[in-house]
Amino acid sequence: MCEPLAHGDDVPAHAHDFGQLRYAASGALVTTTRAGTWVAPANRITWVPPFHVHSSRAHGATVVRLLGVPAAESGRLPSVPSVFVASPLLREAYLATATEPDGSPRARLLLEVVLSELARAPREPLRLPEPGDARLKAVTDLLHADPACPATLARLGRRTGTSERTLSRLFGRELSMSFPQWRTLLRVQRALLELGDGTSVTDTATRLGWANPASFIDAFTALVGQTPGRYRATG
Repeated sequence: MCEPLAHGDDVPAHAHDFGQLRYAASGALVTTTRAGTWVAPANRITWVPPFHVHSSRAHGATVVRLLGVPAAESGRLPSVPSVFVASPLLREAYLATATEPDGSPRARLLLEVVLSELARAPREPLRLPEPGDARLKAVTDLLHADPACPATLARLGRRTGTSERTLSRLFGRELSMSFPQWRTLLRVQRALLELGDGTSVTDTATRLGWANPASFIDAFTALVGQTPGRYRATG
């Protein structure tokens, strides 16, 4: 377990020679790697494989429980960072590891339960790819700071000094999606945090720039696989 994090606290980029599982017992954790950004609100566990450089940001007052996975066992989990849905058994076994001495027979048994449950746990599909090109990053940084921003790509290009045509090409080449698709995915990721905080579906839609709740519900359901109302209730 790391020290409690206040809302907005950052953990600088670093890496380990072992795998790491990360669970926010309270609050939510946003993890960023070169491959993209993952959001893990309530009942989600983030997996970071060995040697993957990652940074973090807390959403709300966040208490993170960390669980190291030896490199020899890491091959049982995906080779890329991932977020899993935590069943009650997975969550309780995971939290119980914090009370056991490292390497003890019970700790090894609990780790085996955790890895076995993760092998069958659903994975969240919501990876938000992040750009390497500085011109594109200038645009995505603006949207990260204000996901509700209604600006067109042309207007964002004028603000950052790059043409709409160039930016459109970069979105397709670097991120394999269009500008509207990327912004929608960003907004849905942020919606997971808002709904996890108990914000209503209507207020979440308004805060994140949707024209109306119905369009938000359609976009959220298409990406998450359930309505925002159901997600909020089960979260």
